[in-house]
Formats: sequence, structure tokens, C-alpha cells
Amino acid sequence: MPELPEVETTVRGLARFLEGQRIERVVLGRPDMRFPFPANLVQALTGARVSGLGRRAKYGLVHTDRDTTMIFHLGMSGRWRIDPEAEDRHDHLLIETAANRFALNDPRRFGYVDLVDTPALPAWPAFAAMGPEPLGEELSVAHLRAAIRGRRQAIKLLLLDQHVVAGLGNIYVCEALFRAGIYPRKRGDKVYRPALGRLVPAIREVLLQSIEDGGSTLRDYARPDGELGYFATRFQVYGREGQPCLRGDGGVIRRIVQGGRSTWFCPVCQT
Repeated sequence: MPELPEVETTVRGLARFLEGQRIERVVLGRPDMRFPFPANLVQALTGARVSGLGRRAKYGLVHTDRDTTMIFHLGMSGRWRIDPEAEDRHDHLLIETAANRFALNDPRRFGYVDLVDTPALPAWPAFAAMGPEPLGEELSVAHLRAAIRGRRQAIKLLLLDQHVVAGLGNIYVCEALFRAGIYPRKRGDKVYRPALGRLVPAIREVLLQSIEDGGSTLRDYARPDGELGYFATRFQVYGREGQPCLRGDGGVIRRIVQGGRSTWFCPVCQT
């Protein structure tokens, strides 16, 4: 599934060609993806000018001069194709400007699109329940301490909780916990201030590095220009079961299952 860095990379790629442009044509290739397309999507976007693009957690945002915002989620296999050379049966939404064509492609159809009045974005149900953005100033040691105080759940699972931090996914939580030296099964109420002081910058570091690298190409993900992200070459624990810890501490990377998801960690340096 495309995670926060992949969505950020996608938004930045779209912005280069779409920001400031007037949408001349909108075509739906099917009536739905995971959910039905908004009934007024074509009418609301046709003729509108794109005033900006943004991201909230794992959602992309396309703002228009009509005070409406198209929200898109890439699901498990979604991506945007810019100026596709040929049509693809998995292109479910097509947006055209005078200069470019943008196709939302999703073979598994777990992604979806919604349309919201821009002033009402903070109240959109998924956004209203979210914690702070991990790259924003709102994510702090004080916030994490308050969010996990008294919580007996494992710190790995707490970080995946979108109420605690918005947009963190499995890959980047595993990598951040490794960089911070925190055992993923440790109870939230046992992760104290010094460890949180390492964790907050580790979260930012791993996300920013991935964004710079263009994301982690796993399974179906590729950037809008078709290029592949290469952060996967920098994984220190994710997917490295049985390999030596890169810190040279003699540890061997282990894999466990938490909440139905795999967790990779070093049993020597993550305590």
C-alpha cells in the first residue's frame, strides 16, 4: 500500500503539472472504485482551476478555485499516470487540462475519491479523528507522552493508530523504532521521555529520507512519472529477517506478527 512518503511524492509530482491549470475534461471509466464516485464530481471539476495540491496523512488533496477539494486515496495499488502513452483498463478517472492528461489507475480498486467543500475539510470524518501530521510541529514528545500515557498496548501498534499520529504505516514505524532503539512490543506506558526524544526525530528522519528517495517501491507503487522510488534499498530492518543488524552489534533481524502485520526488529539494540 502506498504510505505517506509515496502519497507526498505523488502530490509533488502532480503539482508540477496540475497546479494553476484549468480542468477542461473529466471522464469516469467506471461508476466506482472502493466506493462510488461522488455524483457531482464531473460537474464540479470541469472548468475549475486547480488552486493547489496537498496531503493529509495518506490522502492526496486537489484544491480548486470553486472552494471544493477532491480527496483521493490510493488504496493498495493506486497511482496517477501523467500523459499515459496508451489507455489502460484500470484508468478509472481521467482529468485533462490544455497541456496534460492525468489518469488515476488502480488495478485492485481499493482506492477512492471524494469531493468536499474546502472549508469543511477538517470536519471530513476521516480527518476529524486523526492525530497530528508526523512532519509537522504538532508531533512532539509532549504529544506522544500524552497520547500513550496509561496505554498498555505495544508501542508499534500505538504508532499505527491514526488517532495517535496521522499517516504512519508499517514500513516506516518499523524503521523509526529501529532508529530510536525501541523494542516494538514494549508497552506504550513503559516508553519514557528519553526514548520518545529519540523517536520523534527518527520518525521525521525516515519519512523525509523516503520522500527524497521517491518512496518505497513495493508491489505496484510507482511515481506519477513512472519512475520507481528507491528508499527500499535503505531499509535497515523491514524485510530483513535473518540478516545481521547493520549496527554491527551481533544481532540478527527477527520478524514477529503484531495486530496481523509483520514487524521486523533487532533483538539486541531495540530494548
